[in-house]
Amino acid sequence: MITAGRRRFVRVSVRVFLGALVALFVAAPFLEHMQGGELVESALMTLVMVTGVLSISSRPSVRAFAIVLVLPAIAGKWLNHFWPERVPPAFFLTAAVIFVCFVITRALVFILHAPRVNADVLCAGISTYLMLGLVWSLAYMLVAQLVPDAFAFSVPPNSSHAMHGFTPFYFSFITLTTVGYGDIAPVAPVARMLAIMEAMTGTLFVGMLIARLVSLYSAAPNQDASSISQDKL
Repeated sequence: MITAGRRRFVRVSVRVFLGALVALFVAAPFLEHMQGGELVESALMTLVMVTGVLSISSRPSVRAFAIVLVLPAIAGKWLNHFWPERVPPAFFLTAAVIFVCFVITRALVFILHAPRVNADVLCAGISTYLMLGLVWSLAYMLVAQLVPDAFAFSVPPNSSHAMHGFTPFYFSFITLTTVGYGDIAPVAPVARMLAIMEAMTGTLFVGMLIARLVSLYSAAPNQDASSISQDKL
């Protein structure tokens, strides 16, 4: 049985994680052309990963495994920032994709095992959706690093024609939401497969989340919502 203080810590950590994700996405389009923007972006990405570790579970074994996964991602991000010629972006991107996938898995487990809807479940659901966009944006950047000309751009000449900065976030979320403006198109087979998988995942996740929240709300168990424990993650 967890104490009230521990429940408060878990609840705040989920909300802080969501806040870190929102801050990263809101700031992303402004950091690309800002002096020192890369440093701020690295700091925000580090904040997202650290709060992600704190939010996924209160179980020591799960937390320790998450730390093992996040350390290469954080180290790779900062090493690439200060010594890009020695540490290629692919190192950070690969480690970050693995870590974010793990966080998404733990968040889904939490949502599926929650006895009823409360603020933690809602924050976890929103965070998971944002993380889906994040993990695919990292994957698109990784593909662009490994496969030249994996994406075709039909935007004006003064716009970015490379999959870095805010561009992968933009492409990821218009694909996740199945908007598809057509200004960026995947050309390489692996890029096209990633785009297909993201579009399908975005649709399925929204449907699954709505169905789960409705079922939890309809069940209306007698136990207090505050008894939800992250130990189930």
